[in-house]
Amino acid sequence: MPIRIPNELPATRTLTEENIFVMTEKRAMTQDIRPLKILLLNLMPTKIATETQLSRLLSNTPLQVELELIAPQGHIPKNTPQEHMLAFYRHFADVKEYNYDGLVITGAPVEHLPFEEVEYWPELCELMEWSKTHVHSTFHICWGAQAGLYYHYGIQKVPLEKKLFGVFPHVVERRSNMLFRGSDDVFMVPHSRHTTILREDVERVPALKILATSPEAGIYALSTESGRQIFITGHSEYDADTLEKEYLRDKGLGKPIEAPKNYYPGDDDTQPPRVSWRSCANLLYSNWLNYFVYQTTPFDLGDIPAGRRRG
Repeated sequence: MPIRIPNELPATRTLTEENIFVMTEKRAMTQDIRPLKILLLNLMPTKIATETQLSRLLSNTPLQVELELIAPQGHIPKNTPQEHMLAFYRHFADVKEYNYDGLVITGAPVEHLPFEEVEYWPELCELMEWSKTHVHSTFHICWGAQAGLYYHYGIQKVPLEKKLFGVFPHVVERRSNMLFRGSDDVFMVPHSRHTTILREDVERVPALKILATSPEAGIYALSTESGRQIFITGHSEYDADTLEKEYLRDKGLGKPIEAPKNYYPGDDDTQPPRVSWRSCANLLYSNWLNYFVYQTTPFDLGDIPAGRRRG
């Protein structure tokens, strides 16, 4: 089934060229089915790339998904045209009266800052508090996961000795959880970060369950028992060349950067990168939408306390 996004969003052309079913708003209104309403808070600097990556994964489901985009108010992105932001993005203040089936909070390149020093931290805190009563399930990614764990549970991020950069093997620890239903015994996920969370800090919080981990990358996935809050520390949504672009950028700037681990064949950066995480990425997002959103969200979003149905 299709994902419903604005007709003129750049992701629409990209996904259509990949033979992914993108439904126009006009056609969607003729279907007698309520789409899942997913709100995306995009904190990444390359917003168009992130929109496309997440739209691709959210479309890989038999469910109709209606995606809305928001960004922090007053924060002007350096790598996205302002006309794109004005055309396709709103702010939290524009949507906070409504309820949503799901919310995705992306990563952000602000790891070096204490949370409270991030420009949009007060707005993000307001949104995360709002999500507890206006969103059925919230999916936090990378820095967004660290921010959510800090805000909701007081878990602090910890600096790494060197950047965790590459594609790493992971295993499922909690097989009873549906988020990784159908997963291989070992699956690969990209990571690109300077900070981490400690297992002992997570285990002190009874509300959190560790779902999947990596010997090298640490905790990858954790959630509350009901799945109302899900935290993912890696970037399974990344394109084939995302790590390469970051690597070449930093290398060109003279920064101390090593080639992404397990990314180039034989770790030889003269070879084209090899994608080893695409199937597990599709499984992750389809399981989230199916088991933690669609199967348990109320048909009438007004039944989520304290909000109004949107649309």
